[in-house]
Amino acid sequence: MTKSVSAVGFVFEEKQSDMIEKKLSRISYADDLIVDLILRVKHDKAYSFDCTVNFKWGAQAHVASEDFDFGAALNKLMDVLDTKVKKEKDKIQEKK
Repeated sequence: MTKSVSAVGFVFEEKQSDMIEKKLSRISYADDLIVDLILRVKHDKAYSFDCTVNFKWGAQAHVASEDFDFGAALNKLMDVLDTKVKKEKDKIQEKK
């Protein structure tokens, strides 16, 4: 899995980068299923997370979240992303 994490309009603090890496490890069970993961974080008044995941069978999942707190926005994003990845994984396993 190729990960691309970028900040728009600000620079990640070390603590924020570590938090993102730790949270992305939640979907490590799908490393062999995901081709690439693109995560963009914008900060205006609130933090906006925008994530696109491309699976090796051509499917794509897009997830977004927003919150005034960096950690809360990241948690919301990861909850939805984890669910989407599990659904895609289950779909593929059902077809086999």
